[in-house]
Amino acid sequence: MGLPAHIESDHLTGRPLSEEAKWLAAFHAGDRQTFADCYRDHFDGVERAIGGIVSGPDRETVIHEVFSRLIAREELRRSFQGGSVGAWLATVARNAAIDYRRKLARETTSTTDADAGAVDAWRWEEAAHARLVVERFRREMLPVDWAPVFDLCFVQQMSQREAARALGLHRTTLAYRELRIRRALRRFLLEGDS
Repeated sequence: MGLPAHIESDHLTGRPLSEEAKWLAAFHAGDRQTFADCYRDHFDGVERAIGGIVSGPDRETVIHEVFSRLIAREELRRSFQGGSVGAWLATVARNAAIDYRRKLARETTSTTDADAGAVDAWRWEEAAHARLVVERFRREMLPVDWAPVFDLCFVQQMSQREAARALGLHRTTLAYRELRIRRALRRFLLEGDS
């Protein structure tokens, strides 16, 4: 597995760890290779777990949010204490998909016919503003060679598989770029609020 020395043995007793304990320690520590293996081994199971809850681009979004949270949040990783990582990930993913769907439901509002004209004008204004923000983000924050990933994944809402195929990239390369773009976009939007 090629784990760091502190993961090869119990830090308190100095005794060698079992393979399962080594994997768990590497997982908790955020070991890059452990995550890569976990992603490859469990992507399909996570996708199946949320299949009935979200679909299309939302499914891709939820899947990668789950794995992004797993990478970024040590407390989430540490909540897994052993057993079937696939079953645990499926539960985490189902909960994330339910939360995502609830969030979408809260964001959609119903309007009456009398409000339709005002809503349409508001939507047009919001769309124009959004286009300006997107162009500014692309110009100020986005490396030129990542613009196609941004356009396909964020603007056109293509799934990762479709976007990777269209750009001739490995899906993992596209997923990495999408994650970095998402972080840059979050920073850009949060800085704009302050």
